[in-house]
Amino acid sequence: MRLEDLQIYQMAMKLGEDVWQIISEWSYWDKEAFGKQLIRAADSIAANLAEGFGRYHLKDSLNFCYYSRGSLKETISWLTKACNRNLLSKEKFEELTQLCNTLSIKLNNYIKTLRVPNFTVNK
Repeated sequence: MRLEDLQIYQMAMKLGEDVWQIISEWSYWDKEAFGKQLIRAADSIAANLAEGFGRYHLKDSLNFCYYSRGSLKETISWLTKACNRNLLSKEKFEELTQLCNTLSIKLNNYIKTLRVPNFTVNK
């Protein structure tokens, strides 16, 4: 299996690209003061999945999945702040948080799968 075949990785990549598109339209001040934190959190989701996938060791893979999950929760927090500060429409906020919620469920299921006894990472 390739990293690109994982649905959670595809979803995380989409989230990062969607966030990037939104932030690219913000003013310089909003990008500097706020946007950098949001894009780092969103991009970190896929990046941590990729790093864990490439470690070929179950404990490392799980740890990077946990980091990815933390970045996902951080992204939701930043999206909430963006909506509260009128940098993000309610509609776009709901669309992105729905993607985050679905990704969260799938990421948790992936973590559970990795924890199954005798599971070998990247057979």
